Order: sequence, then structure tokens, then C-alpha cells
Amino acid sequence: MTTQAENAQGDHDARRRQDADTLQPAYDFIVCGAGASGSVIARRLAENPDVAVLLVEAGDSDEAEAVLDPASWPLNLGSERDWGFQAQPNPHLNGRALSMSMGKGLGGGSSINVMVWARGHRSDWDFFAAEAGDAAWGYDNVLDIYRRIENWQGEPDPQYRGTTGPVWVQQAADPSPIAHAMLEAAGELGIPTFENPNGRMMEGPGGAALSDTLVRDGRRHSLYRAYVHPWRDRPNLTVLTGTTVLRVVIEGKRATGVELLRNGETFTVRARAEVVLSLGAIQSPKVLMHSGIGDAAELTRHGIAVVQHLPGVGQNLQDHVSFGCTWEYKEPIAPRNNGSEAKLYWKSRPELEAPDLLFCQVEFPVPSERTAARGVPEHGWTMFAGLARPASRGRLILQSADPLAPLAIDANMLSDPADLTAARACVELCRDLGNAEAFKPFVRGEAMPGPLKGAALDDYIRDAAVTYWHQSCTAKMGRDAMSVVDASLRVYGIDGLRVADGSVMPRVTTGNTQAPCAIIGERAAELLRTAHAA
Repeated sequence: MTTQAENAQGDHDARRRQDADTLQPAYDFIVCGAGASGSVIARRLAENPDVAVLLVEAGDSDEAEAVLDPASWPLNLGSERDWGFQAQPNPHLNGRALSMSMGKGLGGGSSINVMVWARGHRSDWDFFAAEAGDAAWGYDNVLDIYRRIENWQGEPDPQYRGTTGPVWVQQAADPSPIAHAMLEAAGELGIPTFENPNGRMMEGPGGAALSDTLVRDGRRHSLYRAYVHPWRDRPNLTVLTGTTVLRVVIEGKRATGVELLRNGETFTVRARAEVVLSLGAIQSPKVLMHSGIGDAAELTRHGIAVVQHLPGVGQNLQDHVSFGCTWEYKEPIAPRNNGSEAKLYWKSRPELEAPDLLFCQVEFPVPSERTAARGVPEHGWTMFAGLARPASRGRLILQSADPLAPLAIDANMLSDPADLTAARACVELCRDLGNAEAFKPFVRGEAMPGPLKGAALDDYIRDAAVTYWHQSCTAKMGRDAMSVVDASLRVYGIDGLRVADGSVMPRVTTGNTQAPCAIIGERAAELLRTAHAA
């Protein structure tokens, strides 16, 4: 007897063979990457039955229990559904080289992440609008898009929440008592609490709330599931999995298609209208560079013919860096739902206009490989907290003309002294929260870091630092010499080519990045439809 999962996998395999067998030599639009942005773009374009859309994905099906079961998300890290990127050793992290997971497969990061839905702060979107010189990226317009795409399951809130869109958003059902304790602890410290984290809370100094998640009927509701999965039977949408984008084909100064690798065979598919790169903040810049778009000196050094000199490609790398602080339970409390049901944003300094610290409570211990040696309780919880507005900037470094050769990732976390200052405030606030009266019924005591000060605290921060998996900003939108795309997400100097994913952010948003990536996808689709009357 076959299981439901096996039947679903069989259906996917049949679709995959059908999509490959019916592959056409040309499509109107080729969308590269079926992640949080690409899934949105492909669906919105395919809503016009007269438009032929090819969605290309390097990974495979999302029909896996580790993907669909919300509690199993940690099992995806390091699996075949993870690109498995590794940053270079960082002297600012005591020489540590961090793993930087990114989703590989239908749904991209939205199929392996913690399912948190976080819109970003008002100031993020207004900053994007100022950088791009286009008010359509501003908070007021983006708020309207969020209302349009959400299917909010909480208390009605028509000012902030939508109820008719494709994205099912809900708060955790019957959350853990420690999630409620976190909100009470915030209140003890004078931090306001809110009915949800995606309304008024992110228009001011921050606050605490139960998390919004993309979980529907107890299963992960990725952006692929929300947008593309219901559309797979449409004849004008082809989804090609197991296929790597090697480079964009450019004739003169126009993108005319993509060179792909599938089952060991290299071939080209042409785009009649446009190519869209939605491969994420590592792969989109990489494909640009292998297509001859990037810093001319770097491309020339590797023997890649320069098509367009854009020195910002691969620069401006940002990520949220986290420092886990852990408490031991008095009695074991099993994680519920996705195991992360409460979050908080606050300021490291009172004079800041917006929160610069990000806190996600995780209902089990989450040490780094270095802090694990300090001793981790068998049963406990972690305040997974870090920098929402990092000052440090990293970069991606081309290593070879071979498009299958990896980039070098210089994440450069904590290189700016301002980040270490904010990190100290972050850890101290973690300790104040976790040691508040609200947690006394549930915890035996603080497992780490304890009352460290000075150099000992700095050493702990450098040892504890890990990525939030929010890599972004490496093909930024803007108008200066280091910008890669304009306000319409068009690559400067190249016709028929856009980038639409987390790499176009001028700075990383305040909070988890999948919701902003959905907005980037929606904006890209609007722009493409308008440009091509599609």
C-alpha cells in the first residue's frame, strides 16, 4: 500500500517528466528560481492564459515530510534541499566559518525555513522607496499589496490585514506556555505587546507578539504552495525542476534566453520578452557574473567577456546575525507547531527611530558549534536574537569562469564595531527577558551565557554568532554607482533582464525576509505585466 506522500511524489515525478517532454524552444518569460519571489512572479504572469511562462528550479519536489511538517524544519538544513553554502573563516567571529543554508527546491527558502511571516518595518520600505526614487516601493503601497495577498486567519483587522489572497497566514494554535511567558516578560521590561506582529507593531519602536506563520491545516504553506502549486495544471506554465541556470544568453545588450544544465546536458531556451533571475542573494549575482555582468576587473581576471560593468554585483552582502542565549527547563516542554511561536523587536539604544534588534524564541536549545562545548541542557529553550540592522557588509568573490564552481562568500559579520556594541545590548536584553519573573515557573536557570562582562562577553558573542539565513542585498536596487537594478528591477545596461529576489534589497529588512521577498515578487510581476501589456 502506498502512502499519501509516495502518491504525491509519484504525481510530481510524472509532472516533471511531462514538463521536460513538452519543453518548448522559447517562452515569453523565463523565471529562474521557484523560491519566495520566483513562485509569485511565475503565478502572476501565468494568470494571463496568452502568456507562456517557464519556471526553472535547480532543486526538486517539495513533497517531503521534512518540508511539509512544520516541526521538522531543522531536518532540511544540510539536506539535499539546502544549497549548503559556506562562508569563509571570519576573524571577527574568532576565525569561525559559518554555514549559510539556502533553500534548493520548489519553494526555495520558504520550503525549509521556520515559516515566520514578518513584513518588515515601515522605515524599511520607505528607505527602499528613497533609494529607488519610486514611491511604489514605499510603506503605504506595500501595505496595500500585503492586504491583497494575505488570507489572514486571526482577528479581523481591515486596516492592516487581508483575507482574500493566496497566502494563508495564521498565528500558532495553542502556543507553548513559554511563548506566553515571553510576552509577559516583555511587559515586565516595559516593552509593549501587540495582537500580532504585522500591523501597528512595525510602525514604531517595536514590541512583542505571537508569531505569524505560513502553516495551513497543520502543514507548511510555502510561497510555492500558495502561488504555483494550485496552478500547475495550466498549459501556459511549465515548471522545470532539477535544472541549473548556468548563465543568461545576451545578444548585444539584450537578454534573449538562458543556458541550462539538466541531467548532464547543456541547452538553451529563448525568452521572447524577458528573463527574471529569482535565484537568491548568492546565485542571482553568480549567474550575472557568469553572464558577463559585474565588476569588469574581476570578470576579466577569470577570462569572462565583459558585457556590462556593474561593480555592485556581489557586493553589499547582508544577513541577520544571531547570538543564542539558552535556559534549562524545570520539566521538559515539547516544542509546539513550528517550535518558534513568539517574537520581539526592540532598540539597542533609546534614541533610535526604529528597532535594530530581532528576537525569535525557539522552543529547544540552539547553540553554535562553538558554544555547544560550553554545555547545553537536554531540555531547554533559546532566545535566538540578533541584529536587525547590521552595519557590517560582506561580498561574494568569483573564483572561476566555470559556472558550477562555487563563489567565495566573505560574510564579514561583526566587522563594523557598531555591530558588536549592538550585540552586547542584544545579549543583555535576552538575559533580562529570560530571567524575568514570567519564566520562573518554567525554567531552572540560565544555561548560557551567564553574567559575562567585557572581553568575556565579546568572546561569547563571537563564538555564538550564527546566521539567521537572511542573506540579501547583493544586487541592490538604487541609483548610485554600486546599484545593480533600477526601481523597476531592470539590470542596468541590459534590456530584457530583471532581478527579483532578496538580493535587490538596498538593506536587509527588519525581520525574517520571506514576506518581503513575496512583495518583491508581486512588484516584479506588476512591472512585467505593465511593460508587456501581459
